[in-house]
Amino acid sequence: MKVIIPMAGLGSRMRPHTFSQPKPLLNVAGKPMLDYLIDRLEMLHPEEYIFIVGYLGEQIQDYITATYDFKARFVVQDELVGQAHAIYLAREYLGGPVITLFSDTLFEGDLSIINSTDADAIAFTMEVDDPRRFGVVELDNSGYVRRFIEKPDSLENKTAVIGLYYIHDSLAMLRAIEKQMARKQMTRGEFFLTDSFQIMVEEGARFVTQTVDMWLDTGKTEAVLEANRRLLESGRDNSEKLAVPPGVAILPPVNIHPSAVLERSVIGPHVTIGEGCEIRNSSIRNSIIDAGAQVKNLVLADSLVGRNTLSHGGCHILNIGEQSSIDLS
Repeated sequence: MKVIIPMAGLGSRMRPHTFSQPKPLLNVAGKPMLDYLIDRLEMLHPEEYIFIVGYLGEQIQDYITATYDFKARFVVQDELVGQAHAIYLAREYLGGPVITLFSDTLFEGDLSIINSTDADAIAFTMEVDDPRRFGVVELDNSGYVRRFIEKPDSLENKTAVIGLYYIHDSLAMLRAIEKQMARKQMTRGEFFLTDSFQIMVEEGARFVTQTVDMWLDTGKTEAVLEANRRLLESGRDNSEKLAVPPGVAILPPVNIHPSAVLERSVIGPHVTIGEGCEIRNSSIRNSIIDAGAQVKNLVLADSLVGRNTLSHGGCHILNIGEQSSIDLS
């Protein structure tokens, strides 16, 4: 079984951070978001990972090569015209079962159904309050998917697909994508994978669904902070392992790199502080401070502070990218 993770997008909703760093490498609860995706799939023992990369894709390749020893391929998507197009670019490497997982998808759930199902495919789902940003599924009386609907107009159907799919026959998926592209069947200017799957359903493929326990779509700043909170609360807190200097108060859960310098500060709850950071005379909660950042004389909440930045003075919400220097005093 192979895994395809499309991640060629520009990460526009996460700027300024994604001007200089691909979104899957953003630090959440002490490690890149990409690591959590790979961790969740480890129990399936994939034979190969295929990463569809684009802007800043060399950073993804360098990170994977330096961190993991599994077989990996990197395919470049120069033209950003959708998920199905991204998958199709890897066609020469496919055949047999495949998992597709979008890089925005942080989830927790039981994947063992993949090893036991007799269905042609599985769409992993979760009920959401507002499905209009996502795709949804309708089921028939036998429990199979009857219809995929990308970005519905109404709130009536709240069973959203989370961006994780198992396809038993990847060649059948590729044939559907070919038909979709030949028809120029696009949604809002993109070839969405759910439209490919709808073609498969209409041709007789049996899709079932499996609910996950937790799903966070980390495409926006507030969602990344929510993911940071959830992960810190579910095992990523390292507060008990820290050597806390005098004059510093730690309010768990937090994840603080041991190389960070802390002075006369209150940190937490729900704070991630990266390698080589300096935090002095500050109060920080519900925030991510990335590697090498300096925060001095600040009260911060609900903030993302990029790598190698300098922030000084005041009480603020910050969303600043790499190499920035800002004096708020």
